[in-house]
Amino acid sequence: MNRIGYLILYFCLGVVGVFQIFPLVWLVLFSLKDTREIFGGSPLALPQELKWENYIKVWQGDIGVYFFNSVWYTVVAIFLTVLLASMATFAITRMRWKLSSLVLGLFMVGLMIPIHSALIPLFKMFLTVNLIDNPFSIIITYTAYNLPITMMILLGFYYTLPREIEEAAIIDGCSINRLFFRIIIPMTIPVMSTTVIINMIYNWNEFVFVNTFISSDKYKTLTVGIQNFVGQYMTDWGAIGATLVISIVPILIAFFFFSNKIVEGISASAVKG
Repeated sequence: MNRIGYLILYFCLGVVGVFQIFPLVWLVLFSLKDTREIFGGSPLALPQELKWENYIKVWQGDIGVYFFNSVWYTVVAIFLTVLLASMATFAITRMRWKLSSLVLGLFMVGLMIPIHSALIPLFKMFLTVNLIDNPFSIIITYTAYNLPITMMILLGFYYTLPREIEEAAIIDGCSINRLFFRIIIPMTIPVMSTTVIINMIYNWNEFVFVNTFISSDKYKTLTVGIQNFVGQYMTDWGAIGATLVISIVPILIAFFFFSNKIVEGISASAVKG
């Protein structure tokens, strides 16, 4: 009976896996066809001839600039978010001070603020300090908006850390800064990996802030820049498919390498003692 149960479970998981992977496979095949094949044949048919020139065509445009912008916006914002969230979580959970609960509550309020309700205030603020059409407006916004969810993930893990390790380090003459960077940070690598992939997915796919605060093509990200290719290649759907494939490849690579860390981080945050 156990063997039959496992067979049924694996069969169901296999069916779910097929449904999850099929759209990606279809998109890759879509990007390797020309417009005549896409609209003239079956959408599930294999390409008669692989049109790799679709990728060459879009890369010769501005997609390289958009891709680079997405990468460095994402990397810088992730670094700042994880570092600041780790510092704040360490101060709230491992130090004793009167307003720690209030400060934590203020950070958690950020989870309840919808993105669209903050667009106009943020636009006015960035306009006042001349940060409209400036990459720093995107990095600051990404960092601020991801702090609450990052801290919420870190909180559960920080509460489980044994205080004896900190006490032993302090007895040996370790300063607070050295304690944080040399002891606490290495111990929190699993849960930090979880926050990194979550932040990466959000920052890489974000559209609203870039579309609102950035107007120059040289500062646009891949998700916003694809709009230009839709207009430019209105009749060349294969090229549009190629831009979409390029946009999802980094996320797939990151998830492939960090998937185990995500499970470890979530498990570590959920278990106490």
